[in-house]
Amino acid sequence: MSLLDGKVAIVTGAGGGLGRCHALALAKEGAKVVVNDLGGARDGSGSGKAPADKVVEEIKAGGGNAVANYDSVGTMAGANNIVAAAINAFGRVDILINNAGILRDKTLLKMEEGWWDIVINVHLKGTFAVTQAAARQMAEQVTNGTATGGRIINTSSIAGLVGNFGQSNYGAAKAGIAGFTRVTALELAKFKITVNCIVPLAKTRLTEDIAMIPDSMRPEQVSPLVVFLASDLAAGITGKLFAIQGREMREFKYKMTDGATAAGDLWTPQEIANRFNEITA
Repeated sequence: MSLLDGKVAIVTGAGGGLGRCHALALAKEGAKVVVNDLGGARDGSGSGKAPADKVVEEIKAGGGNAVANYDSVGTMAGANNIVAAAINAFGRVDILINNAGILRDKTLLKMEEGWWDIVINVHLKGTFAVTQAAARQMAEQVTNGTATGGRIINTSSIAGLVGNFGQSNYGAAKAGIAGFTRVTALELAKFKITVNCIVPLAKTRLTEDIAMIPDSMRPEQVSPLVVFLASDLAAGITGKLFAIQGREMREFKYKMTDGATAAGDLWTPQEIANRFNEITA
């Protein structure tokens, strides 16, 4: 048996790049896949059915089962429609891969409100909206005994966890997704729904003009991690962030220094200055 036989997966932004590779990899392991893609440009403008349809054709040509969906992740109605597409086609939802994304890069002093809003909307609100819709379905399946859990895999970025020049909107959204992952992992644990987050680095449409990312870092190198987290091999693994770039994989962890304790009841600014090296050591 394959790792995902009998499972139904939703992949957002699956018309190209990382999402396409995830969808193909999940289908290869036996999952039925909803290929969601609005079909717009890199900056989120426009729409079209061709990207999602092409990936569905690829999956079917390989002997898999898939349907296309063209809704935007950035609205609650769109998110509900994406989940409804899975239920209508396959009767259930077991796996959600939140991958949809766009870029509108500008430095802070030049950032336009509309550019900020649309990037936050697609990445952060989109992750929230589709996760809520899918998690409600997964929880219902657990409650009625038709499932033993679920898998949700979000997508963050180095830009959010470390920082990248000119990407305050994108970085804020991706950092938010990391926090969202940790909170929802706690909340959904009672339903045996795991929530994890990948932090990929690969040459895709969104990163094609970034010289520091070599062509050798291919999107298909990321998808085995997604399949692992979506499978029973990752049972009990939740609330974690995994960085993957090329052949290298790491776990992101937040750390605090040992710190220091104020000499009196309250810190004073001067004491903070005097003991700064101790606080940050």
